[in-house]
Amino acid sequence: MRYLNLLLLILFPLAWFAPMLRAGLLPLFGLNEISVMTGLQALWSEDIYLALLVTTFALFAPYLKTIGLALVHFGLADARIVPALLFLGKLAMADIFLLALYIVVLKGIGVGRVETAWGLYLFTGCIIASLAVSLSTGRPATRPRRR
Repeated sequence: MRYLNLLLLILFPLAWFAPMLRAGLLPLFGLNEISVMTGLQALWSEDIYLALLVTTFALFAPYLKTIGLALVHFGLADARIVPALLFLGKLAMADIFLLALYIVVLKGIGVGRVETAWGLYLFTGCIIASLAVSLSTGRPATRPRRR
């Protein structure tokens, strides 16, 4: 699990720049690719507070959790920080839910066109893999009983 966690340190930044959605106003026009980074760029120019919140959930929370778990795995941090790292993982899952909600709402309106792209699956996979690593790290080791 420790090597999967280290792999996430590479995959998360890749997922941030990968296209997550293709969206367009009308079916006749071309679709714009949207990634975490392009979405954040648009947010920073429109709403700084929302951009700060999304940056925290989409970038800082999963990456800090992954770094913290790596420190625990290699004995550089105490395992008592794992509950705090699990909380960071829950924050990271919030943006996947919001993105899914966004897709459902836009498809329901019917004005534009939204397609999911491979980056959405990569980012979701990174979050789920990170959750699996943190859950396996949080479990106490089983010790044989003495009689």
